[in-house]
Amino acid sequence: MAEEKLFSEFPPISTEEWEATINKDLKGADYEKKLVWRTDEGFNVRPYYRAENLNDINYLDTLPAEFPYTRGTKADSNAWAIVQEIEETDPAKANAIAVDAIQRGATCIAVNAQMLATAGDLVTLLQNVDLSKVGVQFNHVKSYLDLTKLFVAYVEEKKYDKHEISGCINFDPLTYRLKHNKFYYSQKEDMMQAVELLNMVEDMPKFKLINVNGIVLHNAGATIVQELGYTLALANEYLSFCTEQGVKLEKVASRMQLTLSVGSNYFMEIAKLRATRLLWSTMVAQYNPTCQCAYKIHINTVASTWNKTLYDPYVNMLRSTTEGMSAVIGGSDSIALQPFDIAYKESDEFSRRISRNVQVILKEEAFMDRVVDPAAGSYYIENLTNSIAEHAWKLFQGVEASGGAMKIVEDGTLQAEIEKSCQKRDMDIATRRYILLGTNQYPNIKENMADKIERIVKDENEGLKAYRGAVAFEEVRLATEKYAAQNGRPKVFLLKVGNLAMRQARAGFITNFFGCAGYEIVEPAGFASVEEGVKAAAEVKPALIVVCSSDEEYATLGVEAAKQCKQQFPNVPFLVAGNPTESIDALKAAGAEDFIHVRTNILESLKSYNQRLLK
Repeated sequence: MAEEKLFSEFPPISTEEWEATINKDLKGADYEKKLVWRTDEGFNVRPYYRAENLNDINYLDTLPAEFPYTRGTKADSNAWAIVQEIEETDPAKANAIAVDAIQRGATCIAVNAQMLATAGDLVTLLQNVDLSKVGVQFNHVKSYLDLTKLFVAYVEEKKYDKHEISGCINFDPLTYRLKHNKFYYSQKEDMMQAVELLNMVEDMPKFKLINVNGIVLHNAGATIVQELGYTLALANEYLSFCTEQGVKLEKVASRMQLTLSVGSNYFMEIAKLRATRLLWSTMVAQYNPTCQCAYKIHINTVASTWNKTLYDPYVNMLRSTTEGMSAVIGGSDSIALQPFDIAYKESDEFSRRISRNVQVILKEEAFMDRVVDPAAGSYYIENLTNSIAEHAWKLFQGVEASGGAMKIVEDGTLQAEIEKSCQKRDMDIATRRYILLGTNQYPNIKENMADKIERIVKDENEGLKAYRGAVAFEEVRLATEKYAAQNGRPKVFLLKVGNLAMRQARAGFITNFFGCAGYEIVEPAGFASVEEGVKAAAEVKPALIVVCSSDEEYATLGVEAAKQCKQQFPNVPFLVAGNPTESIDALKAAGAEDFIHVRTNILESLKSYNQRLLK
């Protein structure tokens, strides 16, 4: 039977022809500015990719479970552990949550081990938890050596097959130093504990003993390249120290885990996880390991808290869904998603169930555990993977050339670089270059959250601090809520005149703008004349008046509106929606105080209006 050639009726199109068509459609507009995305990670992303863009990528002919493991460490399944995070510190209460979570789909529990002090506490915590089927992660541990001894004794007493025990302890003194500006005891003492732990648990190969927390960098504002590059550099400190102490490289590398973030940048996060495995293999290869096990890094992903919001919290469910998908497609070995209400309260049974069920659906209904590395061959994702890997590796090499991760931690370089990225991300939110739905764009104006807040977590550590990108906007809106409880919400009156399309578009923009502060928007259908609009404004008693029209009409209708409003409402700020450059001087002379447009720093603007109006 002759081979059927699909699309044979369609002639091939060259890149030059595509580019010519694109430039024709741009009608003289700048190609680079309009279509090329300059990422925070420092590289450009083209508007499209073709097969020729893969020519210089040298790992594309490998299969899953083949060096350099870009495509994953598993050959026949994309299975991952569904992690249920449990913050409850009481062992009995935590156990009840754990047992319920396991019955409902969790395959790994991440427990707060802060209160685990005795063998009895551990027995209580793990009652009815079958460790031959379920993994366990220990976080917030007071003494890693003591807990590990208790855990090993528990496993032996229960006669589990040690080769089947999976999970980790969150031992990571270097990231602790980053967060707290100090070590537990001292750098050498803390690092020596890594050697002790490795010698203590030699016969539980699936149980990880060193966990490098790259997510700490992400939640402090790091870019993807910084998170990956610095995480590798921190991991290399453990490899270097332990091997210098006589521990075999294979023994150290195979017992390490990287805990990385997964955020809302869907394709970039997929590419980041693929690049992580590529760079881990590249780094470990420098030590000349004798076992492939050293190359197979275990990646534990935890959904970002940086992008979770207080207002419109159900949007956090959508964020978690895309984050879960990125983690799965990127080949994570274990995944923990955040409860949608994490910004303002302790998780409850409902929010834990929702975060867990996202993964259950991805596995049991979308069958995403059936296909290994489904992103392979995508021109776009392969190029993102390569770009992230190149830039993160360059950063890693720079760190090593500077003396290693601890050198740049001690002299503050690492913290300063992340702070720079943090400020850039904050500015992008303030100017709406980065959208946090429901917070700095498309707010639910009638929503009130102040009475629902049970806690606001603020990082009080002395070093690198975790935070949420939405906090500054939330503070503005909470201030409005507090004021509104006694005085009612400030009213923004939209004086819509002139060109129908333009006044509607600008009214929508202003509604979103001041809605982010929780102000009440009064939007009539529109007015045939300025006089009619001013009369309607008098009945509303607004805190702000914003004229919405076209740039051309601002020279006449806008000026007239400003004059009449300042005459009738001398103490009410008169604003213009847009940036009509040719009429600005005339509008200011007539009484316009401010111009609200896409280049306005919305956060600073809302802060200033809150200071003025909430008295």
